[in-house]
Parts: sequence; C-alpha cells; structure tokens
Amino acid sequence: RQPPLCHPEDTAADCRPTGLTASRTEHVHPYAAVHVHVYADNESFAEAFPGRGRPAVSPGALALVSVLQYAEGLTDRQAADQVRARMDWKFLLGLELDDPGFDFSVHCDFRARLIEHGLEEKVLDLVLERISGLGLLRAGGRQRTDSTHVLAAVRTLNRMEFVGESLRAALEALSVAAPQWLSALVTADWVRRYGARIDSYRFPKGENVRQEWAEQVGRDGFTILEAAFTPGSPGWLREIPAVQVLRRAWVEQYHRDGEGVRWREGKDLPPGRRRLCSPYDPDARYSVKRGSGRCGYKTHLSETCEPDAPHLITQMITTDATVADTEVTETLHQGLAARELLPAEHDVDAGYVTAAHIVAAQDRYGIELLGPVGLDTHHENHQGEHFAQSTFTVDWQARTVTCPQGKTSASWSSQRKSSGTPVARVHFTAQDCGSCPVHEKCTKAANGKWGRSLTLLPQDQQAALETRRREQLTDQWQQRYNIRAGVEGTISQAVRRTQIHRTRFTGLPKTHLGHIFAATAINIIRLDAWLTETPLGPTRTSHLARLGLAA
Repeated sequence: RQPPLCHPEDTAADCRPTGLTASRTEHVHPYAAVHVHVYADNESFAEAFPGRGRPAVSPGALALVSVLQYAEGLTDRQAADQVRARMDWKFLLGLELDDPGFDFSVHCDFRARLIEHGLEEKVLDLVLERISGLGLLRAGGRQRTDSTHVLAAVRTLNRMEFVGESLRAALEALSVAAPQWLSALVTADWVRRYGARIDSYRFPKGENVRQEWAEQVGRDGFTILEAAFTPGSPGWLREIPAVQVLRRAWVEQYHRDGEGVRWREGKDLPPGRRRLCSPYDPDARYSVKRGSGRCGYKTHLSETCEPDAPHLITQMITTDATVADTEVTETLHQGLAARELLPAEHDVDAGYVTAAHIVAAQDRYGIELLGPVGLDTHHENHQGEHFAQSTFTVDWQARTVTCPQGKTSASWSSQRKSSGTPVARVHFTAQDCGSCPVHEKCTKAANGKWGRSLTLLPQDQQAALETRRREQLTDQWQQRYNIRAGVEGTISQAVRRTQIHRTRFTGLPKTHLGHIFAATAINIIRLDAWLTETPLGPTRTSHLARLGLAA
C-alpha cells in the first residue's frame, strides 16, 4: 500500500499536474469541462502548503475528488479507490490509466489544511466564479434561503449518560496518556462503573438511587480533576482534550461546597447554547423544535431562483443547533456581498425576518427582504372586532400616540428588549380607557394606573413592519412569495444526494467544510442538468392524493 503523500512539508508548487488541455475538453461532457478548468490551478490552495519540501498530491485534484465524493456519497477510502479504479475519474483528473492514485488518509490532511488556513469557502468560490464567467450566474435577481437540521456524528445522551460518558472518555484518554499516574487513583469499583460504555447497561431504578449514582460520578470526576490540576502533576495532563471537556462538564452539571457534591437542578443549568451535550463533539448543541429534540447543528442554504438560469447554491452557513434564523440574516447578506452575488430580492421564511432586517437589508445592501412578519397579536386577547396597533396615530416628533377615540397617550418611555432592540413603551391612563365607550374592543386592563399600552419600534422599523403586515395579506404578495417554497426541493436534493442531515465529522469547522463540498457537488450536478437540458423532476404526489385530485 502506498504511504500517505500529504506530508507537513509537502509543497504545492511541484504538485502533480491535473488539468486537461482545452483540446481534450472540447467534446467532453460539461460535467468534466467545468471541473477540470476550475480546479486545475493549484495556486488557489498554495498558501495551505509550505514553500519547501517534497511534492504533494495536487490540491486541485483533492478538491475535485472531495466534491465527487459528496456527489456520490462515498467515504474517504472509497473515493481513493475510485481514483485508482475508475476510468472516468482518471479522465476528469487528467491522470494516466496506470496512475496509482493516493492513500485515502490524504483527505483528512487536506481538510485540516483548508480549515487551518481559512480556505473552506475556496472550493465553492472557484465554481461560482467559473459559472459567473459562463454568464449563468450574476448579482441581482432573486434568491431564496432556508435552513435544516444536521445531526452530530455522536449519540444523543441524557444528563446521566452525559456525565458518565464524559468521565469515561477522560479515563480512557488518561489510560493511554498516563497509565501509571491513573492507576494510583482508580480502584476496582471504577473499572466496574466506567469500564464499558455508559449506555450499555441499565441505570438503577428510583429517583433517589439515580441521584446517588450521579453524585458518585461527580465525586469521582472531581477526584480526577483535583489530581490533574495539583501543582505537582504534569502540566500536559491538563491539556488533554478529554480532561478539558471533563472540567467544563463538571462546572455545568455539579455544585461543590462544604456539604459535598450535589447534582444541579434543571433551572440551575446553563442555557442550551452554552451547555455541552456530548463529550466527543464540544461544538454540538442540543435543540428542541416542534417537540423533537436533537443534538447537532443547523445549516442555512441560499440559492438563485431565476427562471432563465440554473438554480445554484450561492451560500452555505453552518451554526450550532441553538442559533435562531434571525441571527443569521445579516451574516447571509455579508457573505453574498463578499462574493458580489447580492440579490435584488431575497425570499425567506418568517424565521429570518424582523422589521430591523427589512430596513437594514434595504439600506445597507439594496435588497428587498421578502418574508412574512408576525401579525399584531393584540387581537388574540379579544373576541370579535378589536383595535389593532395600526389604528393608532403616532406623532414621532411630539412622542405621543392618539387612539381611534381621540385620546392622547399619557407617557412615552424609551426602553430596550432583552435582545438589545430599542423600543418605545406608550401608555394611556386608566381614566381615559375606563370611561371609553369602546373599552372592550381595545383593552382588558381594568385596574391599576394605566389602560391600553403599546410597544413601538424605531420609526423606520415601525413603518416597515406595518407596511409588510398590510402587504402580506394580499393575493398579489402571496403569489409573489410562492417562489420561496422551491428551496425545500434543494434541501431535499442535498439531503438525499449528499446526506447533509448527518455530519460525517465532529466539530463545527469540519461540518461546515463538508457542507461546502456538498453545495459545490449540488451546483455541478445542476449545472450539468442545465447544459444537457435535463428536465426537473416532478413533485412527488402520493397515490392517495392523486385519488383526491381526480375526484
């Protein structure tokens, strides 16, 4: 078997040539032509390789193989085997038929180099630049965005399993790194408790017994941490990743005071965004949506949706599972601006839209952010006719509000939401509201100092919010917005073709890099279908639904 060819001192300057000449690609399938010309230039990845050392496997070839790997759903070993065995892959890479290829371990080194030097986006950028050069991709027009969940490459654990597995992982690492040091601390009971995976046996029944077990694990963990962090212990023990995870997990899960080690109550735990959910992937987070919980990440996908051009993915953003869609809107626009692919209209679902986003997208980037906003929820507290917030007249200069019955507000105070958004809280007096003939249609406040109250955003945001609330109720707006639903088909294709619903790697950087490879593969597949005039697949309709449509 060949030794790995991607060495820390490998250079890109003398890489094996991989580009086919133009004469050889004139009559090649478009799938090949795009790939060969895009990744033939090794200079795009040269900064990830040192200037001195033995020649490396071509970075362009590895980028191409990584994309093909996701396009066909292959492992690293399988992809390396394809390079050695398949004639079409050799032709794409510009290799001779008897070329031995490279060892599969080179893939891991190549991904690490891309992440270390911040070149994760380069693979997608090169393809987008090539497609732009062909005139099939340009700024302006319409784009759409949606997100989907990504399961981490680890098991989902409950709290007891998590603390037990965190301690077991640290003990396993220390057993290899410092066996003599660890043997002086552990006893036979430790081997019985932590010798096998925590989820391989049943926990004791009864709440009190389970709590005793969890506290016993906590005491054992503190024993390891105290021994590792004492001044006389080797300093490198504290740098072991599993020990660092153990230390953080114990801060999150346990109290320790004069009374001993105690299991934290649920309300005393850190928020989900800051809390570990697996000792093997510190970047993964646990999130619940529609009653279903999952440990992992979330990916946000943007694509063009012009009818006269292929629908291509222009942006992939990966976050942990707890990040809300509204937190990603600005990042999406920044990334598209960096690629010079800003749309004129950006169609998104309600999760990405706030009044502040509508105003910022228009003012900073010239984008019309098209998506529904939340309706005035004041009517939920009233039955029948009610006075919505839009029926009140706001005088921004005088800082007063007039109600439909002509009463003027008594107070106006500037405040901030927990998210930092500035708002104005406006109140009417209880006397004005209590004697109002239409009191029941406006507010249920009957006692206290104040009557009806309003919360107003800054003037430009409030105007954008009210305008959008009126527009989204019209049929014209709904028909215009229907195009957003097409992004669900892109997510479905990415899930079925590249399996992005479960990451292959641990850690956010590697997961994001995998999503970049997946997006690039989907773009090449779609460009090939466009150039060969392959029609889009029809929307699937179940047999039962067909009966209903026929009826």
